[in-house]
Amino acid sequence: MADDSPVPAADRATLFAATPAEPGSPKPDPILVVDGVSRSFGGLKAVDVDHLEVQRGAITGLIGPNGAGKTTLFNLLTGFDRPDTGSWKIDGENLGRMHPHQVARRGVVRTFQLTKALARMSVLDNVRLGAQHQVGERILSSLLPMVWRGQEAQITERAHEMLHRFKLETKAEDMAGSLSGGQRKLLEMARALMSDPKVVMLDEPMAGVNPVLTQSLLAHVKSLREEGMTVIFVEHDMDVIRDISDWVVVMAQGSIIAESPPDALADNPAVVDAYLGSHHDQALEFDEHGNPVGATAELAQHIEQAVMAEVDNDGEKR
Repeated sequence: MADDSPVPAADRATLFAATPAEPGSPKPDPILVVDGVSRSFGGLKAVDVDHLEVQRGAITGLIGPNGAGKTTLFNLLTGFDRPDTGSWKIDGENLGRMHPHQVARRGVVRTFQLTKALARMSVLDNVRLGAQHQVGERILSSLLPMVWRGQEAQITERAHEMLHRFKLETKAEDMAGSLSGGQRKLLEMARALMSDPKVVMLDEPMAGVNPVLTQSLLAHVKSLREEGMTVIFVEHDMDVIRDISDWVVVMAQGSIIAESPPDALADNPAVVDAYLGSHHDQALEFDEHGNPVGATAELAQHIEQAVMAEVDNDGEKR
């Protein structure tokens, strides 16, 4: 049986020392292995991943330009979408074709870029919903209070502990719909942890969150690793990537184009090409008024469009 105990910080520093910085590189102790997964929408191939291994007990950042296929890959791995081809395994168990609740029962949970809190339920009830194997959910058991009341009390106690951990205890009886965007991110994470997961997949957890709450979220993500969980997260802020990632996977046009430690990303030509296209190695040109011209103008327009897309997606710049 695989060991999910926390990896000491000193060991994490050397964990990837022998890992090749290339797409599909083998990991020392992978918990997730993806093979030949593809997904097309009409004529567009949104995901085309030949091979990917995710290291147990580490934080893996998943980055790439808008439309790279990051969220679609998350949807496939967690049962919210179906692949055209391929398979993936957690600790050797094939999770392909499973529904989201079945994937969650195998220890893989996720959060969403747009939070999925149940707005008309209390914050406490939202967290309690995350607990697995609730006896009271079965029709026959629900008719026998003596069967489920003890478990319900334990779940409620643990839910309060989660709310305290994420500093939401004062919001326990509030409707989830009254929370701020950042607080909903915390709520989603608290609900996900109620299932005692092996792997936590976070889709842009910092998006639309104010700087103060961002620091709190970063601390929470790091704490998951310290507790022995494996974290995979999508993020655009490179400062965040460098701060908390042990390893980074880069996607573009549905495929994995690079893997490396976070400090080596800036030196990878494939990563630069993915974000800036073929213009990145051309000299910058400006007219006498300081306005960009030629290829420089095209690059400026490309960057402006990328920034505006971020604004449209999240309501503010990240």
